[in-house]
Amino acid sequence: MINIPVRYLYEHLHEDLDLEILAGEEGMDRAIRISRIQKPGLALAGYLDQLHRERVQILGATELSYLKTLDKDLADERLDQLCSAGVSCLIIAKNLEAPLSLSGLCNLHKVPLLRSPQITSSLIRRVATYLEDVLAPETSVHGCLVDVYGVGILLMGKSGIGKSECALGLVERGHRFVGDDVVVIRRKVQDAIFGSAADLIKYHMEIRGLGIINIKDLFGVSSIRQSKKIELVVELVEWLEGLNVERLGLDERTYSILGLEIPYLKVPIRPARDITMIIEVAARNHLLQRMGFNAAREFDDTLHKRLSGIPRDIGKPDLESME
Repeated sequence: MINIPVRYLYEHLHEDLDLEILAGEEGMDRAIRISRIQKPGLALAGYLDQLHRERVQILGATELSYLKTLDKDLADERLDQLCSAGVSCLIIAKNLEAPLSLSGLCNLHKVPLLRSPQITSSLIRRVATYLEDVLAPETSVHGCLVDVYGVGILLMGKSGIGKSECALGLVERGHRFVGDDVVVIRRKVQDAIFGSAADLIKYHMEIRGLGIINIKDLFGVSSIRQSKKIELVVELVEWLEGLNVERLGLDERTYSILGLEIPYLKVPIRPARDITMIIEVAARNHLLQRMGFNAAREFDDTLHKRLSGIPRDIGKPDLESME
């Protein structure tokens, strides 16, 4: 399971959120494994069943005000239960004052206690957004990612098949380039995956016989994207006699990436085919299908209706007219 230490979160967000460490610095290597943020109001009320380990806990005005209504010994007991439950860290919002006993308990249990001037809602949103990004399941694939008419298309195929040349042709036609050779893919949300270029080769593309080129320098900043949602996988394959490829478009295939099924097309390559144009048409067709229009199904339905209406004796000679 992917995780990051609290220290990593602090180092990346302390300037943006103006974070400060109040206590528990010895626990800065505690792991954060879940991107969702929790407010421990119920835990402070004594209900610990839904208190999740290894999550960031936010203490806002409501939680701290509630603690002030409790008897001191009871409040200290609830805070001790919170700190000993295995939480990743505590962050106090709005620069509120921490309860006197909280710093000591955080030091005792080695739970980092941080504080930020951000209001609670803003703090939760910004920390959660950061954690969703860094904790997202990740993989990398050999391919090329382009944005064609707003559709993120991952071009795949064996080395030398022409993925980069196809992507270059799409950029020249006004589409946008995301990454070549190594595409880093993350599943940031439940039903979507996003691809980006590896840091070392960002904006660069290898064209065999030409070498390494920089797409941003050649075509301008409008020709690139930092990342893009992947909606269609297109595998380029060599044209061979007997190759099993889709002819009608009724067989809707998918390609699994990080447990998500993405629409998949296999496109054979031969010298006479304009692959760049075919990819553009694939993007347009995907947009139509997303709106509920499927040309292959409509054609198939029309064909079946036409065939079902043909008389059974069609093709037989009309004997009466021949007399």
